[in-house]
Amino acid sequence: VSQEVEKTKCQREQEQILALGPRGHRPIGQFIPQCDIYGNYLPTQCHPSTGYCWCVDRDGNEMDGTRSGPGIQPPCLSTVAPPVTIGPSVKPDAIPLPPGSHLLIAQSGKIDHVPLEGNVMRKSDAKALLYVPDKVVIGVAYDCLEKMVYWTDISSPSISRASLGGGEPVSIIKTDLESPEGIALDPHGRTIFWTDSQLDRIEVAKVDGTHRRVLFDTELVNPRAIVADPVRGNLYWTDWNREAPKIETSYMDGTNRRILVKDDLGLPNGLTLDTHSSLLCWVDAGTKSVECMDLNQHSRRKILEGIQYPFSVTSYGKNLFYTDWRRDAVVAVDRTISKENDNFQPYKRTRLYGITTAWAQCPSGHNYCSVNNGGCTHLCLATPGGRSCRCPDNIIGVDCIERN
Repeated sequence: VSQEVEKTKCQREQEQILALGPRGHRPIGQFIPQCDIYGNYLPTQCHPSTGYCWCVDRDGNEMDGTRSGPGIQPPCLSTVAPPVTIGPSVKPDAIPLPPGSHLLIAQSGKIDHVPLEGNVMRKSDAKALLYVPDKVVIGVAYDCLEKMVYWTDISSPSISRASLGGGEPVSIIKTDLESPEGIALDPHGRTIFWTDSQLDRIEVAKVDGTHRRVLFDTELVNPRAIVADPVRGNLYWTDWNREAPKIETSYMDGTNRRILVKDDLGLPNGLTLDTHSSLLCWVDAGTKSVECMDLNQHSRRKILEGIQYPFSVTSYGKNLFYTDWRRDAVVAVDRTISKENDNFQPYKRTRLYGITTAWAQCPSGHNYCSVNNGGCTHLCLATPGGRSCRCPDNIIGVDCIERN
């Protein structure tokens, strides 16, 4: 006797509504949840008659600030890793990264690298750097001092790292996370910063996952990308809240928070900082554009318009490189002449998520945390021209001294 497979919540809800019709009393234009082939809720749900779309969590509940008008798809993330196709089993160790600078690109289940020569992608030398089969890797950051890659995973929410000298991935944070997305790193203060778009928080911890502290848990709806400028002591992040998208900044200790950009934004997904030119650049899937702001003059400039569905962006030299969900590609843009000049589509087309630059050498500069943890007992967080010593949350009976 064949065992009937138990239906998922999405399938049961779907059947319940469909059972009311077509001759029954089902109201015309009623919303019917959409499930994937495995019975999970599709991360993006749309109403057939109004044209509105929104993101749902794994239980099918609508997520705040995601409802988008007709013709706009909100950038919802699937928390379900695609099933692993049976093939030769792949060791999870990171392969050693060849010398030089590289782009690191997150996909479901793996992180790829593309070598850079000058500003050009050496596409024929692109390879998988790391396989994490049952994970959905969203954000990726590189530690130029220890040569390690860090990433966020939303399928079993966690933050992990692996040495690029070759080494197994280690989860450094596994608790009190819902949807960790963007991740940034201060190589001098040895800290990581991340956004969690379901807990609506921005947090900091040491690079080994200890000394966790919440920096912000107010006025965040859909925080996503985050970048740090460790030498100047600033943080920047995007929030694609449909009602009021914004790009914010603060000092790295969480003080002096303020809104940097709020006009003419749609879905600011990706953010990158070119420290040499003090340009903060972002990709927006709502306005379909790439823009930059000169942080010294606070002047904005559109670099490219009419692009498709950008998710994440990084800078290297005069180029910006962004991942695009419609094209399943990494697109290179020369920001000096506002022109797309190359694109790279991985051999197996899958959705691309975070992208970052792994520099051959650490960019020059230091901050007050570079030496002896800035004299701090726990967290050393840079500020412009200084640093703050901060304690982790939930510490009991630990000698920790806070000072500015």
